[in-house]
Amino acid sequence: MTSEQRQLRQTLIFLRTSFEAVQHSIAGRLEDPLPCWLDTSMLSMLSRELTRCCQQAKPLFAPPVIEQLYIASQQCELLLKQCPGVLSSAVCHRQLGAIMLPLSSALQQIDTPVKRRWPWTKWH
Repeated sequence: MTSEQRQLRQTLIFLRTSFEAVQHSIAGRLEDPLPCWLDTSMLSMLSRELTRCCQQAKPLFAPPVIEQLYIASQQCELLLKQCPGVLSSAVCHRQLGAIMLPLSSALQQIDTPVKRRWPWTKWH
């Protein structure tokens, strides 16, 4: 893995951890019928960083990784369009999960070396 790939991977870990922290912060209000009021400025910053990572990943990682990052970015933009005050805490919690799932999938694909993906393949 190149230094650019490692740096981008670290940024993706930071983003996943940040979205997870936001999700945990609203977990206590899942039964609350009132709208969820997320910090949209922080969410906007995370969204911009995720979009930047999508663009930087294109020459560095395989298409399936880029696709997962793009899905996460689109889910984040969807959350921002509905924020603040439109979603209930439960829906917002699920939407944050919809961002973290493809982020986690991308990181898993990055962390799995090609040789380990197909153990029955002979490498010469």
